[in-house]
Amino acid sequence: MSDKYQILLTNDDGIQSPGLWAAAEALSSLGFVHVVAPREQSSGVGRSLPSTSDGKINSQTLHVLGRDWTVYAVGGTPAQAVLHAVLEIMPHPPHLVVSGINYGENVGSGVTVSGTVGAALEAASLGIPAMAVSLRTHPDHYLSYSTEVDFSPARHFVTLFGERLLEKRLPEDVDVLKVDIPDSATVDTPWEITRQARHRYFKALRPRRTDWSEPAEIGFEIEVDPHELPADCDIYALLVKQVVSVTPLSIDLTSRVDLSALQQWLDKK
Repeated sequence: MSDKYQILLTNDDGIQSPGLWAAAEALSSLGFVHVVAPREQSSGVGRSLPSTSDGKINSQTLHVLGRDWTVYAVGGTPAQAVLHAVLEIMPHPPHLVVSGINYGENVGSGVTVSGTVGAALEAASLGIPAMAVSLRTHPDHYLSYSTEVDFSPARHFVTLFGERLLEKRLPEDVDVLKVDIPDSATVDTPWEITRQARHRYFKALRPRRTDWSEPAEIGFEIEVDPHELPADCDIYALLVKQVVSVTPLSIDLTSRVDLSALQQWLDKK
């Protein structure tokens, strides 16, 4: 590989995230890495493009991994960071967009909430191959920059799948590869192609307050019964098999139902 490959790297944890820089180190072996990421922590924003984002771009030099990097912090969501990178910062569209490495897994029906996945979907909507990479961590680390998290195995899989996406075109109806890595992973951990589970992974918790005028957050907890999960889904692979889950995502959200049969069903009185 050489610098002829232009790679855009973003995330939803923010420009200072160790997970982002672990991915930057991995991808540097494959091409020239442009780091454009949200200025602030932006987890849980999905693919949103809120009008309240200021869109300011701050170019800065960070000394990371023994070298100076020119990076761009964007006042906006991960999806907006991708748009600003492609429309304003990079002279040409990248060959690949990588979002991650995220603190915490993105599996099940909650993937549409994920800012990590949202950035990759935004890239896919522009016709750019994309990958969203998440590492399972303890929930205490989800919104942190904890140095206790070991990204070494995740770096290996970023390199592995990044190289494949640069060498080959994604198959029809595959727009994003969603990669979820167990916290027990090593570079020798197997990987499997999985489906996105229809199950909810994070259970929403009622806010604790006595009056609606009080500020409050909706909390969450992980609530999964492995016996209810199909063996070919992302949650099962991550939690039960403890293998790397590789899920092909499509930006076509149309149900794979027989459309003519559905029309007949709706026409019936």
